[in-house]
Amino acid sequence: MDYLPKDPAILVSSINMLLRDEEFDTLESLCYSFNREPEEIKEYLQQYGFVYSEHQKQFRPIGYDA
Repeated sequence: MDYLPKDPAILVSSINMLLRDEEFDTLESLCYSFNREPEEIKEYLQQYGFVYSEHQKQFRPIGYDA
């Protein structure tokens, strides 16, 4: 993958896949690899109803992030 997608659903799916498949250890390392700021990604996806779960190492729909 050369860049992170802009579509929120595809972006969530891509980030979760890269973290799940252990391509990256943390959201921060993933974001920096694509020249993006983690907070920028978190804020963008929160607008679309997703929040990052540190415990699960993935974006989840708001309310399902426990």
